[in-house]
Amino acid sequence: MRTQDIPHGILPSHAQLFYGGQWHAPLAGGYADTINPCYNEVIMAAPLADAADVHAAVQAADGAFAAWSALPPRERAGYLRKAASVLREHAMPLAQLDSLNNGNPVSALAHDAAFAADCLDYFAGLASEIKGETIPMGPGNLNYTSVQPLGVIARIVAYNHPLMFAAARLAAPLAAGNTVIIKAPDQAPLSVLRLAELVGPLFPPGVVNFLCGTAECGDALARHPLVRKVTLIGGVPTGRAVMRTAADSLKPVLLELGGKNALIAYPDADRERLVDGIIGGMNFTWSGQSCGSTSRVFLHESIHDEVLARVARTLPQRHKPGIPIDPATTMGSLVSQAQLEKVERYVAMGLEDGARLVCGGKRPDDPALREGFFYEPTVFADMRPSMRLAREEVFGPIMSVFKWSDEDRLFQAVNGVDFGLTGSIWTRDLDTAHRAAQRMQTGYVWINNASQHFLGAPFGGVKQSGIGREECFAELLEFTYTKNVNLKFA
Repeated sequence: MRTQDIPHGILPSHAQLFYGGQWHAPLAGGYADTINPCYNEVIMAAPLADAADVHAAVQAADGAFAAWSALPPRERAGYLRKAASVLREHAMPLAQLDSLNNGNPVSALAHDAAFAADCLDYFAGLASEIKGETIPMGPGNLNYTSVQPLGVIARIVAYNHPLMFAAARLAAPLAAGNTVIIKAPDQAPLSVLRLAELVGPLFPPGVVNFLCGTAECGDALARHPLVRKVTLIGGVPTGRAVMRTAADSLKPVLLELGGKNALIAYPDADRERLVDGIIGGMNFTWSGQSCGSTSRVFLHESIHDEVLARVARTLPQRHKPGIPIDPATTMGSLVSQAQLEKVERYVAMGLEDGARLVCGGKRPDDPALREGFFYEPTVFADMRPSMRLAREEVFGPIMSVFKWSDEDRLFQAVNGVDFGLTGSIWTRDLDTAHRAAQRMQTGYVWINNASQHFLGAPFGGVKQSGIGREECFAELLEFTYTKNVNLKFA
């Protein structure tokens, strides 16, 4: 869909920053074009918040904190449930907007608003479960703890699911009694502006705030003394930058970062389900732009050739790049020219290092896709753990296949990267499955499954894949601190 063909009501009507319950033009007047990656054409200009805008938003959020945190938990939960209802009502237009702005297929993005609404409902239900405890101290003393909200929370979200991440990441800190500032991804900010239009007026002024901007905006949020915690969904370099800045004020962080995730197939794996899991786990639907993608596939030597051949036959039929806004499309575009060039560099690296190209490895031939940032689903075989393609996150549609025979050497390779977000294990043997899950150094493991999230199950990584857990009760506690109170009887 070309920019001039976008239906009325899809785009946000405000190209401003939302804080303190009102819309504000950027104080320095900064704007930047945001594009439709399908055609590399401008959709509209988005506002850019600088340090002065961040300060104004933080002041508004801080001013709203006392009243919001004093509300009974059930009242805070009521606000979250209203926001969830609004998201469900506008699910399809929001999906269309994200598809236009980040290049992912609208058919897959259609589920994002529903998941975000489920998160809001889930944490609304937990709002009254933030409880302290009493601690026996002997006669004459009453000792108890209470769990308190931190204050202003800054949440920086990623471009692959802008609406879902922005809306879902409001839930836990708000339920716990904090006020929140969401920073939209600079590559795809439009659905966050639309989210501000939809849910911003539901809350008291200053409780929810939405900013757009570049790294300058994120840096100012991490640096601001009134921001009590900063969170990020993004890449490792950005995570390092946020953590360095936050360290100046000893500000805690919650980071969901990159992955170079492994899928391990044992000889007894169900072949049909395995092929589906390999293709699905790579998230080709999102052009591989997912931190949880199982981009390293380890096939036992006894099944390697057969399974690889099946994947090579099935993948091009299942995922072919197409116009993202078309409901029939099963694979969209990359988000930007820079991301496309990065993918092309890694394909060249793989070839230079001696990997064998099995399929893909180029931009599609379809002339309808010529203007956009499309790339074919790509598979390399004959991989070695020392290759750059085997060790570095691409965030693109490139899957690397390894052959293994010795289990000890297998796990040396699987765990021999700096990442540890997800992993997938395929076997029919219960002992093998649990043994492999114990040996895999990741925060999240699927057995005979891949890619799926389950609300209530903690999601997060180890090593350079992040700090903390989300989508569960632990996320709620991430935005609190424990206060101890001791009363001495007269």
